[in-house]
Amino acid sequence: MAGNSTYNPTNPVEKWLDDRLPLVRFSKEHLMDFPTPKNLNYWWTFGAILVMCLGIQIVTGIVLAMHYTPEATMAFNSVEHIRRDVNFGRIIQGTHAVGASMFFAAVYIHIFRGLYYGSYKEPREVLWILGVIMFVLMMATAFMGYVLPWGQMSFWAATVITNIFAAIPIVGEPILQLLRGGFAVDNATLNRFFSLHYLLPFVLAAVVALHIWALHVPGNNNPVGVEVKSERDTLAFHPYYTMKDMFAMVVFLIPFAWFVFFAPDILGHPDNYIMADPQVTPPHIVPEWYFLPFYAILRAIDFNILFIDSKLGGVIFFAGSILVLFFVPWLDRSKVRSGSFRPLFKPFYWVFVLNFIMLTYLGAQAAEGIYVVLSKIGTAYYFAYFLIILPVLSRIETPAPLPTSISESVLSKSAS
Repeated sequence: MAGNSTYNPTNPVEKWLDDRLPLVRFSKEHLMDFPTPKNLNYWWTFGAILVMCLGIQIVTGIVLAMHYTPEATMAFNSVEHIRRDVNFGRIIQGTHAVGASMFFAAVYIHIFRGLYYGSYKEPREVLWILGVIMFVLMMATAFMGYVLPWGQMSFWAATVITNIFAAIPIVGEPILQLLRGGFAVDNATLNRFFSLHYLLPFVLAAVVALHIWALHVPGNNNPVGVEVKSERDTLAFHPYYTMKDMFAMVVFLIPFAWFVFFAPDILGHPDNYIMADPQVTPPHIVPEWYFLPFYAILRAIDFNILFIDSKLGGVIFFAGSILVLFFVPWLDRSKVRSGSFRPLFKPFYWVFVLNFIMLTYLGAQAAEGIYVVLSKIGTAYYFAYFLIILPVLSRIETPAPLPTSISESVLSKSAS
């Protein structure tokens, strides 16, 4: 869906390059002149923010890898060496650590925006699926990176999370030993995780390129969910949306910088600033905050389901909580994309958002008493939202009238 190119090489060198490798023409057609719906709001800027976050993580990660030692007896001290002795090491390490949290904060906002505005619906199913693949790669990369400081919480989180593979019948134990490099979390595990943590961001960057390509085939969704009908509905991506994205990135970098310079360790667990000790188990295993909703779902299944024991049941629900996202385009069959025009959908959606926040809180609490009960309720609603509520609403809901075009929607808002 590229716009008509206005690029015309102005000198012999440009023309020579354009005939052989038309990079400038490509960027002008598919980036600068790309026709973009004129009604996109600031929720759409998180795509650019996520690209920025990925770039920050890759650059800081490469620098940290130059000084990090992936060996069990030296890893913890090498991180302290980076923080204390390497020039600007404290800022680089803090940026990388805080960057992971900011990356996930932005991706959760991006996902919930897509869920509300129906960005997964035809013809954007592949775009959504690639987005979920990116989310899975992010989770894998972040988990492996969390293990690298080799602190108490890193070590025991790796032990607990890798143990879930052991619950898988037949293939679980071989997968567990392959992942760990042995029968327990040790030096071989650290080396595997370091290698994969370094590699996966580049795989993620490749999937991002596919994601952007898939976006440019049907074009952007928009807040009213009405497809582009004429040139009056669009604006060129540059300068209108490049400026908007850059402004949003600057605003996003303000809290990012505050955490880096004033509270770089506030999002981490205190136990992770103690060197890993296989002989001392922490009283309570707490992963990083961005894993907590899924960790709460894992722990909520503490009962047998027919012939499935609780451990395997927890793994199934844990994996299912992510796998179900792949099928959202086919679970929600409503012809209306935007939640703004779906009166029944909106309350269920906002309860889902609050439920997700509740699961995040519960994942950080001890698995006892009322916390377990609430985790069960939160898990039930999480799956009910996708498997029951969305399919039923698709059949029974009467949506509000849609504007006939994007321009009509924009003009009506201006008039009001």
